[in-house]
Amino acid sequence: MKPSSLNRKLLRDLWSLKTQVLSIALVIACGIGAFVGSFSTHSSLLHAREHYYDSARFAHVFASAKRAPASLAARIRAVPGVAEVETRVVRDAQLSIPGVTPPMIARLIGIDLAHPPGMNRLTLRSGRWPAPGARGEAAVNQRFLEARRLALGGRVNVLLNGKLERLTLVGTVLTPEYIYATRGGGMPDDEWFAVLWVEAAPLAAAFNMEGAFNSALLRLSKNSSVEKAVEALDAILEPYGGFGAVEREDQMSHKILSQEINQQRVWGTVLPAIFLAVAAFILNVVLHRQVNAQRGEIAALKALGYEDRAIAWHYLKFASVIALLGVGLGLALGWWLGRAMTGLYTDFFHFPRFEFVLPAGVLAAGSAVALAAAFGGALAAIRGVLRLRAAEALRPPAPAEFRPLLVERLGYARLFTPAQRMILRNLERKPVRAAVTVAGIAGSVAILLAGTFWTDAVEYFMDVQFNKVMRSDVNVGFAEPLPHSVRNDLGRLPGVSQVEVTRAIPVRLRAGHRSYRTALVALADDALLQRILDAELREAKPAPGSVLLTTRLAERLGVAPGDEVMAELLEGKRVKSWLRVGGTVRELAGMNAWMRLEDLNRFAREGAVVSGAGLLVDRAQEGALLERLKQMPAAAVVIVNRTLVDTFRETSAKNVLFFTAILSAFAATIAVGVVYNSARIQLAERAWELASLRVLGFTRGEVSVLLLGELALEIAAAIPLGFAAGYGLAALLLALMPHEMIEFPLIISRPTYLYAGAVVVAAGVVSALIVRNRIDNLDMVGVLKTRE
Repeated sequence: MKPSSLNRKLLRDLWSLKTQVLSIALVIACGIGAFVGSFSTHSSLLHAREHYYDSARFAHVFASAKRAPASLAARIRAVPGVAEVETRVVRDAQLSIPGVTPPMIARLIGIDLAHPPGMNRLTLRSGRWPAPGARGEAAVNQRFLEARRLALGGRVNVLLNGKLERLTLVGTVLTPEYIYATRGGGMPDDEWFAVLWVEAAPLAAAFNMEGAFNSALLRLSKNSSVEKAVEALDAILEPYGGFGAVEREDQMSHKILSQEINQQRVWGTVLPAIFLAVAAFILNVVLHRQVNAQRGEIAALKALGYEDRAIAWHYLKFASVIALLGVGLGLALGWWLGRAMTGLYTDFFHFPRFEFVLPAGVLAAGSAVALAAAFGGALAAIRGVLRLRAAEALRPPAPAEFRPLLVERLGYARLFTPAQRMILRNLERKPVRAAVTVAGIAGSVAILLAGTFWTDAVEYFMDVQFNKVMRSDVNVGFAEPLPHSVRNDLGRLPGVSQVEVTRAIPVRLRAGHRSYRTALVALADDALLQRILDAELREAKPAPGSVLLTTRLAERLGVAPGDEVMAELLEGKRVKSWLRVGGTVRELAGMNAWMRLEDLNRFAREGAVVSGAGLLVDRAQEGALLERLKQMPAAAVVIVNRTLVDTFRETSAKNVLFFTAILSAFAATIAVGVVYNSARIQLAERAWELASLRVLGFTRGEVSVLLLGELALEIAAAIPLGFAAGYGLAALLLALMPHEMIEFPLIISRPTYLYAGAVVVAAGVVSALIVRNRIDNLDMVGVLKTRE
């Protein structure tokens, strides 16, 4: 037999097992598709970010102050490592739109239209820039205009230092500073947070900032120390109410974007590994069956002089064809999946150009991993070919050694029908193959759980944060600290049934060489509308005279209860002093530091003042309350908590639906691949037994039960194991994800478990129907021929 003869044999083998070949290739394709899709999305986000940062000259350091003289820019420029400095006026103000009751927040940024900024360059997307000298014109971030369905030429109202100002929107703008637009939390705020660029001089005049600035941007020279530049900048701005400079890594938009990029790398590593491992298992089982079924042919080939290497290469080519088919399908799937995922991110991240990038290295790496997995699964089976002697292969395989079942030896055989005992006997005879089948099906359940539990985790997180931690309906932030008596004034507003005041002061906490910029937040001892809850929903309270840190912040600073941290207040009298860490609490959100309201005011050397309040409001009078708050200059920030939840759910619903559909299809593919291949192999091995039973008078249904009943037991065993594995895989994904801002809990609801189990059962039923059709069309005469 010539090599061409082996090639013809290869084609015949592939055709005779075409459905099994396709099912294995599809499992490989799912792994490659997930790998290529995730890493191409990672590359697309990374490419878009770096290209935009470079072209827009995104700043390296961001600083803010109360009011600093413009002449201070020269001192900042003289700091070692500073290559460029820009100063500006930035203020937050209430924003209102005709027809929308809840107030919004506008961040107004002053620009010199005659000399456009050299850093954080703006990209005009539509319309025009505000005309120099034309009062009342503004450019707005593009997503706010789209989210609010506004048209250029429309007008909005802003409360500038107590004076209502009407602005006309004349253009839409993108900026690297707000690729992810948020008021400061971890959720997108496109509907309720607008960034407005207005002419610098009128904005400075409105807030008494002529000849001064409150925001500075720095770009550093190559290889300069960011830490030293931040430290020097803080020292320069401290006398002018500096709030502490932050480097690019801590800038909110950049931080959230970077976390999402890192998450894609995690997804692209963990899930494809499971797909390819299952594919290797299936391929190994199929090749083992193929070798056992072709013992006589292998013996003949060896007798005719074919070397072991040539025969092994023949079976390796069999595996290669499957792997290459899977790689081809997987690359196409990964290309489609990557483009779809990249398109979804345009709703969250706003770039001037956001194109899909598919690096050749990702394609090569994905293909190499798939081929390695396929070859790994094939080599174990091929070793049997090399060990098989010609004379031994020509003999029929030794008959199986039968022995009583475990249930028979225990005396419980009468509890089972003959058909059930036959099913159990076959499982006992081949426990390894049964275990592999169970493991493969369990893997599909695990992948489905690990991909769909995010809905449960996010819903639980939202419920905890907005129903148990922040139980107020409306939160108000004041432009300046106000006396504690403002609580009484707020209580007299329409619909307000309860008021709780809070105090928050920006602070830099230091412990040794480590530091972190956050806020010291203070609550009243009897606070009920805002509580401090740990991950197990146990309430925590700051101890008198000490600070309570979230676990993540304590780990970041390297401190434990009983240690001390240096607190540098970045507001008011700029107090610097040591604070004792009274305890830690594992909160789900933020890097927070908590104190008692009385203790914080004493520490800040101020009287009984507050900076915000939470309101419990009668829903029927909420509109009247919000209208009143719009007219209060002191209420700089008004947030209706319900709007945050609704916005987040609306923006995330499409993503959740997409990923759930994709992972359901992937999990079903694995389940079908495992169940169908296992059933086909069992059918081929037991065809003689099944045909004999048909001749003896068993019906098609009774014969099918013997084979499909075994698969049903394997699926039943795999589902609970898959639940446990899915829980562990979800825990692994959460551990690998960055969680500085938010720590999602490991919550999987009953409907999610039921959904995962139902998808796998449905895939098993489809596989069973295909195999049942083959049983019904079994060629009994051909099968029952005596094999010498």
